[in-house]
Amino acid sequence: MLVGNFALPHRTRFAQHRHRVHQLAWAAEGVVSITVEDAVWVLPATRALWIPAGVPHSVDGGPALMRAAYLRENPHGWTAPTPVAVSPLLRELSDHLATARPAPAARARAEAVLPDLLDPVDTTSVRLPTPTDPRAAAVARGIVDDPADDRGLEAWGRTVGASARTLARLFVADTGLSFGRWRTQARMRAALLLLAAGLPVAVVAARVGYRTPSAFVAAFRQQLGVSPGAYYSGR
Repeated sequence: MLVGNFALPHRTRFAQHRHRVHQLAWAAEGVVSITVEDAVWVLPATRALWIPAGVPHSVDGGPALMRAAYLRENPHGWTAPTPVAVSPLLRELSDHLATARPAPAARARAEAVLPDLLDPVDTTSVRLPTPTDPRAAAVARGIVDDPADDRGLEAWGRTVGASARTLARLFVADTGLSFGRWRTQARMRAALLLLAAGLPVAVVAARVGYRTPSAFVAAFRQQLGVSPGAYYSGR
């Protein structure tokens, strides 16, 4: 088992790649996001992602310190990316393996403990496929740049040169999501990054387009299965 730290400067991106061994990755400091196909996981210090060997993925983040453990064995038999809670014990053990350089026998004992600390958490990723049509893609870029923009398809259509009906059809055809569902997913991804940076829920709610914190929390729970507080506590 190899455990290492990777310092990510501002807006670092590792293009799509894959590993021959299994990887457990998270942000020991800051926040990183990992994309597998069109699913995005935002990982603070309390949440890691198990990435099975051979699964193509990309990494975005920074400034952050990304920690990764590479394992030849798959102790739980997970065949798909799986979010895992980073408990205090897992964090301390990974610190020890990454920085302390224990003697071989001591290292082997520590490595044997780590798989027992992998506790999956029942939350979903944020799915945000990009439309292929240039008009729908322009709308998507505008929403990603400003998640609080609450323009409907009619107003967006006047900007990109398409009717509201055409844009609605393109979002479903290109992404499998309605325009409203796609915008909600984009807002959730932006919210995860802002929450991970330590901003209060009320501030995050306003920045991603919700009029009240309670409306934002309800949408967050509906999309991700837990409240913002529970997500970032690692429960």
